[in-house]
Amino acid sequence: PPVFSLHQNPCPESGASFLSRISFWWITGMMVQGFRQPLKSTDLWSLNKEDTSEQVVPVLVKNWKRNFSQMPSFRGNSGLGSSPASTSLSPQKDRDPSLFKVLYKTFGPYFLMSFLFKALHDLMMFAGPEILNLFSSSPAPPPAPDWQGYFYTALLFISACLQTLVLHQYFHICFVSGMRIKTAVIGAVYRKALVITNSARKSSTVGEIVNLMSVDAQRFMDLATYINMIWSAPLQVILALYLLWLNLGPSVLAGVAVMILMVPLNAVMAMKTKTYQVAHMKSKDNRIKLMNEILNGIKVLKLYAWELAFKDKVLAIRQEELKVLKKSAYLAAVGTFTWVCTPFLVALSTFAVYVTIDKDNILDAQKAFVSLALFNILRFPLNILPMVISSIVQASVSLKRLRIFLSHEELEPSSIERRPAKDGGGMNSITVRNATFTWARSDPPTLSGITFSVPEGALVAVVGQVGCGKSSLLSALLAEMDKVEGHVAIKGSVAYVPQQAWIQNDSLKENILFGRPLQERYYKAVIEACALLPDLEILPTGDRTEIGEKGVNLSGGQKQRVSLARAVYCNSDIYLFDDPLSAVDAHVGKHIFENVVGPKGMLKNKTRILVTHGISYLPQVDVIIVMSGGKISEMGSYQELLARDGAFAGILSSITCSTRAPARDGDGEIHGTAAGEQSGGRGGGSTTTIASERKKAGDARKHHNSTAELQKAGTPKEATWKLMEADKAQTGQVKLSVYWDYMKAIGLFISFLSIFLFLSNHIAALASNYWLSLWTDDPIVNGTQQHTKVRLSVYGALGISQGISVFGYSMAVSIGGILASRRLHLDLLHNVLRSPMSFFERTPSGNLVNRFSKELDTVDSMIPQVIKMFMGSLFSVVGACIIILLATPIAAVIIPPLGLIYFFVQRFYVASSRQLKRLESVSRSPVYSHFSETLLGVSVIRAFEEQERFIRQSDLKVDENQKAYYPSIVANRWLAVRLEFVGNCIVLFAALFSVISRHSLSAGLVGLSVSYSLQVTAYLNWLVRMSSEMETNIVAVERLKEYSETEKEAPWQIEEMAPPSTWPQVGRVEFQDYGLRYREDLDLVLRHINITIDGGEKVGIVGRTGAGKSSLTLGLFRITEPAKGQIIIDGVNIAQIGLHSLRLKITIIPQDPVLFSGPLRMNLDPFSQYSDEEIWTSLELAHLKNFVSALPDKLNHECTEGGENLRSSVGQRQLVCLARALLRKTKVLVLDEATAAVDLETDDLIQSTIRTQFDDCTVLTIAHRLNTIMDYTRVIVLDKGEIRECGPPSDLLQQRGLFYSMAKDAGLV
Repeated sequence: PPVFSLHQNPCPESGASFLSRISFWWITGMMVQGFRQPLKSTDLWSLNKEDTSEQVVPVLVKNWKRNFSQMPSFRGNSGLGSSPASTSLSPQKDRDPSLFKVLYKTFGPYFLMSFLFKALHDLMMFAGPEILNLFSSSPAPPPAPDWQGYFYTALLFISACLQTLVLHQYFHICFVSGMRIKTAVIGAVYRKALVITNSARKSSTVGEIVNLMSVDAQRFMDLATYINMIWSAPLQVILALYLLWLNLGPSVLAGVAVMILMVPLNAVMAMKTKTYQVAHMKSKDNRIKLMNEILNGIKVLKLYAWELAFKDKVLAIRQEELKVLKKSAYLAAVGTFTWVCTPFLVALSTFAVYVTIDKDNILDAQKAFVSLALFNILRFPLNILPMVISSIVQASVSLKRLRIFLSHEELEPSSIERRPAKDGGGMNSITVRNATFTWARSDPPTLSGITFSVPEGALVAVVGQVGCGKSSLLSALLAEMDKVEGHVAIKGSVAYVPQQAWIQNDSLKENILFGRPLQERYYKAVIEACALLPDLEILPTGDRTEIGEKGVNLSGGQKQRVSLARAVYCNSDIYLFDDPLSAVDAHVGKHIFENVVGPKGMLKNKTRILVTHGISYLPQVDVIIVMSGGKISEMGSYQELLARDGAFAGILSSITCSTRAPARDGDGEIHGTAAGEQSGGRGGGSTTTIASERKKAGDARKHHNSTAELQKAGTPKEATWKLMEADKAQTGQVKLSVYWDYMKAIGLFISFLSIFLFLSNHIAALASNYWLSLWTDDPIVNGTQQHTKVRLSVYGALGISQGISVFGYSMAVSIGGILASRRLHLDLLHNVLRSPMSFFERTPSGNLVNRFSKELDTVDSMIPQVIKMFMGSLFSVVGACIIILLATPIAAVIIPPLGLIYFFVQRFYVASSRQLKRLESVSRSPVYSHFSETLLGVSVIRAFEEQERFIRQSDLKVDENQKAYYPSIVANRWLAVRLEFVGNCIVLFAALFSVISRHSLSAGLVGLSVSYSLQVTAYLNWLVRMSSEMETNIVAVERLKEYSETEKEAPWQIEEMAPPSTWPQVGRVEFQDYGLRYREDLDLVLRHINITIDGGEKVGIVGRTGAGKSSLTLGLFRITEPAKGQIIIDGVNIAQIGLHSLRLKITIIPQDPVLFSGPLRMNLDPFSQYSDEEIWTSLELAHLKNFVSALPDKLNHECTEGGENLRSSVGQRQLVCLARALLRKTKVLVLDEATAAVDLETDDLIQSTIRTQFDDCTVLTIAHRLNTIMDYTRVIVLDKGEIRECGPPSDLLQQRGLFYSMAKDAGLV
């Protein structure tokens, strides 16, 4: 992002003169620029200081805190609100802190100016009909002098122009307030998300919080422009009625009665709309949440061929959503009907009563058309009121959601005493006394009665079984958990390496620096110690390579090492490592332990707490803490614990027996891994760092003398290699094909039907008014008019036909819109799920979620409304012009040139406005991407105390977005002022011509033409606004269609090539000269793979990180199609069958265990094709039976997003994946580092399960822990994408090659 300085491109507004400001002349420069060529983000002005996040957000946050602390139930809680759950649910209404008050306090003063402007405008609005009154009375005999006609004409024009200027000042204030509110809300939500407790996080999922930022903030923005209508509309109605009374006397009451009758009807509809609104939001939240998970776990879906099951789940939610939408569409149609017909019914009833009460009441031109003008004024407030009401209803729903979120409990960093490092206070850097911790107040404590202290500079290992609270212990030290009792003190700064690495979408270097200044030498030392040098060689542009969201283009081990390097680089006093060594290969793990964590590593003087499953490191640590069931069962040094022969010795012996590793070591303490490591490690300090790595890096150390060279002096093409494709802004006009696509999605019949109904509606409206003008021209005989009955009944009939066609088109458009959005969503979902894996690695999930939430919402609810208004205003304008031409044919001279000016201004404006809108929506994606990234890494951000920096980043991104939004508001005002001026000219000429040729015109026609010309301005404005709205909204259709053109993966089913249902029977896998590359422009990652694996063989695949182990499985599952060669399973070339036929027949236990939210049973068997017994059997074999039967809902236990509430341990999730594999029981099974995150005991369970259950299957294991594959039939050693060694493990050990050196590093020889 460009460096953001306040003065880089200041907004000309501050220096503009008064005239330039009220006519918005100062933006013309940008408009001209935008007309000549599409605007770019560099052309935008920086925001005015008072609109930036750093000005707006703190004020809101401060007011909210103050308001929060005044609440009786919340008193004494710090922060943005950290109320204990019990009080926040208090039933009394008056207890809730009022967010509305806070918003009013923050933005009220500025907003109040709009009141004055609005009131002024409302009063001026009535000048028009009054002048028209005088004007119409002038043609009556005796003829008034000419100057009077011209004087009134001029007056009419001037009042209209003033009205325009005042109105747009008012709108400008409203929009700017709306923009500030949105900025403030996003800022407040972001700041709050960084401090809420984990239990509060559970109650609002990522999807909901992102919706608070996108949808709800938008609602407030929309409301700001409407809210004044609450008092202004009634004011307008009262004034209009008063003037009507003067004009027509008591018969106005008939009209009023009709209006009053309509009110309850609309109230009922507004209430209904609200309930539908809430239901719609709910299913939308669910859908976005599910989509979010699908996009996060897309790899697993593809590997298991589960896309269809999840597609059906999404469509089921969507079906509910469309049901609700359909109901609201019917309501909207009825609403439109009543609103279009009300003014007409009012006019009809008033005139009818007026003529029938008294024979002497004559409907002359003056009365009829002044009344019509007033009725037309009435139409607007009456139309807008329900919109305002529903807007307020929506905003109040949003207000409540926002209030609940901002009132969530917060973490209390103060529960842990943090002292500066320099502080003396004893030698202990961590002291914990009798502490009990829980994840949520309501849950039983996770850790209880913890007491320990760690002296400065000590290395402490924490061991124990899966799910015994090792990770929770670290979270507790980071103040991520609720401390129920006890005392915790920490001295100095903290760095934290989580179990699942969190990587930002940024360059590798930025991920490591993490906001700290670059120190060349230290940086290189860190990279070397974390074994990242060889990885930098593989990456396209060294450490400048951009890393995709959630680190998609790094392997698990690389992510973990980057995460480690980040912690090491920040040079803190205390290090908390949550099992970072499990995801890396044995020899790399050893390298890292020696160079970073261990007694001789870079951090040897720091305090380190290491949660680990690797036994081999234990002899070198100072203290070992053994945990079980949330308590510390014993602690002491390695020797002490062995001697004590307690739980620890038990863990050790169970592992040592199972590790069938030849252990013939001098010091016969204990056999097996630990001993071998101890004699080698402690004694000679083992100098063979990483033999294989040395070879690999080709003595890289000698050459790299500066980071600049680390970055690989590649071709310039490489230097700009970007992984993520940012959201692109399309330029130029929206193509007609997009409208056509939309019409096709609606269905052509419905499209043309609605156009026809629109036409008939407007023809009826014109006819009825023309009829009225003929009526007023009826001669007066004996003080009464003749054909009153006929005139009245035809007038009524025309009105009714108008009403029917309105109802028809309203229905047609609404139903059509729903059909269209259903079709578009189906296509989008299908296209996204059919996209290959590479597509998801390149496209940020933010973009995709944006399509499914924002753009789809536009298609669902905005576009049908906009189409209705657009068509309505288009026909009204045409109609008005026709009437003016009928009345004063001489106007034909003036209308075409004005039309041309109009058209030009509109094109001129749309060029800029469309581009601004696109820039705005492109700059919106990063706001959400950054936000969901923050939510995933919130514990890391808190541990490193980087909250401030992330808040700043978020603010910058919001400001970037508002930079594009602000000019587009002003451009709207600019356009409106220009257009209304043109409209006012039409009024001027219509009046002028009728004065000039008044002697030859009938009074009725003059009245008709002037009263229509008064409306023209409003309609024209509306038309231009709607046509640009139409363009900007139809972009959503364009963006939904975008993904239908991207590449797709091979078809899921190919009928004619489908293998027999019993295939594969043997499970024999052959690779024939197999080669694989990730993208056209990249090198091969695998080359010349030739190997045959017989059915039932157990094969281990080993090699350094990045050697292509995982790529081999990706090739087997055709996640990436082969570059050359082929894979044959049981005589079938897998490249020729459908993807699902392949993927359903082979099973993988993937590297990162992903669970989807939903019942546990759905996670095991989404297609529901197995019985409960089978599922329980598989759970039993996966050693989960006890765990699952202890859950209250058993198989229907709800897993939350990402499976985090499965006792939060990765190991258990891994076991669930094993249960999936056991259920499917296919002939070929692939384990992708599946046991890296479990402790050795569980690992052993898994291995024995695989040996017994899959003993007739072909098993391919990608291993980091070599001891797991020591008894396999064969081992394949990969290096740089080629097979280096292959054979039974015992043979390979004798060859003393690569495998031998790896085994040696792991302490197995």
